[in-house]
Amino acid sequence: MKRIVAALALALIASCGDGPNTDDKAPDKSAPPEAAISVIGVDDLAERFVKLGLALGQHDANYVDAYSGPPEWAEAAKTEKKPLDALEQEALDILEALGVLARDGVDAREAGLKSLATAALTRIRLAKGERFTFDEEAALIYGMAPPVQDPAAFDQALADIDALLPGDGPLTERVNAFRNRFNIPAEKLQAVFDAAIAECRQRTLAHYELPEGEKFSLRFVKDKPWSGYNWYQGGYESVIEINTDLPINIDRAVDLGCHEGYPGHHVWNLFVDRDLRRRNGWIEFSILPLFSPQALIGEGSANYGVELAFADREKLDFEREVLFPLAGLDPAGAAKLQALNALKRKLSHAANYIARDYLDGRIDRAAAIALMEKYELATPERARQRLDFIDAYRAYVINYNFGRDLVAAHIERETAKGAEPWTAFEQILSSPDAAGALGAR
Repeated sequence: MKRIVAALALALIASCGDGPNTDDKAPDKSAPPEAAISVIGVDDLAERFVKLGLALGQHDANYVDAYSGPPEWAEAAKTEKKPLDALEQEALDILEALGVLARDGVDAREAGLKSLATAALTRIRLAKGERFTFDEEAALIYGMAPPVQDPAAFDQALADIDALLPGDGPLTERVNAFRNRFNIPAEKLQAVFDAAIAECRQRTLAHYELPEGEKFSLRFVKDKPWSGYNWYQGGYESVIEINTDLPINIDRAVDLGCHEGYPGHHVWNLFVDRDLRRRNGWIEFSILPLFSPQALIGEGSANYGVELAFADREKLDFEREVLFPLAGLDPAGAAKLQALNALKRKLSHAANYIARDYLDGRIDRAAAIALMEKYELATPERARQRLDFIDAYRAYVINYNFGRDLVAAHIERETAKGAEPWTAFEQILSSPDAAGALGAR
């Protein structure tokens, strides 16, 4: 067993303390004896991590994405508002205690808890003013840094898009003029998203038995740096918000329906709540830190979930047959829109390329926006929104593209061994150790 009987350990500490001190140096009373550290089991450390996360949320407004643990813990965090120095020491103490437990071997739960504590420590130090490079921050918070991309690959993708949409004027303007033909009219948004999410849910239910009573509510919002967000409420319920600051293209309805809903964030939260928190009793999963290696699974699986639910031409067929008529749009260009999106996926890592140079100070805001207009084919308005996201969430951008690639690679490895794709996907969603689940360990 990894938990030493408390009475025996405390007796050993007491017996050692009764004799004379033969060391010239006074004992360090600030550091607990190793025997005392060993008394702490993983359940105790998990509870301490949750309370640490709630306390950090008082300084870092974006840190706590969802919480479903004891309400009194959240209230205590608000009342006490512990200083960052105390939180930093608590994170270090948790990691030290996990190190002692690791001498008997590390299981997936302990590995996951260590990565969560390491990410929290990094966010604490960021809140205190310490700075890390983009790659350092990504590795400490998300468990790994993405590969450095060669812009030549982006240039080739742009050349292919130029061939798909030939004409006069800058490529970004041509691409956005084409895409604007497929923007959903504001009065049709509710109907289109209701249909898209319902289809995503139906396709997910064909493979998974979801908790009884699971549900979500859909809201349209403004003035956000993101396009969509899932707010897990606990009790198997989510709020899905869609940002309408900018026009929403018809192809985004299924993407956001799968990403924020089924089999994306909503389903992931259901499985974590049901399998890890309730069934296993692992209290650390009562808190969902936005900034942790779990984001690789959360965002990576949500993005991959679109192609899992809509294989091959299924997405195109559904959009043409159901969503285009609901939106009152002509489906004649739907196939070309899908081809454009396939080419644009080759530009997805441009976000990491731009964010790395921007956050590391090699380019300024104006240069970053210009690169987004070029390599992400973004309008000036969308480029500014994208950079607002990077300002707020920093290296988090890696989870959408790098995370998606890691999930895809895992599914490919497992299916090569004979696993069914949805089964392999579910195993990722229910893993307590993101790096281990994605094959990084």
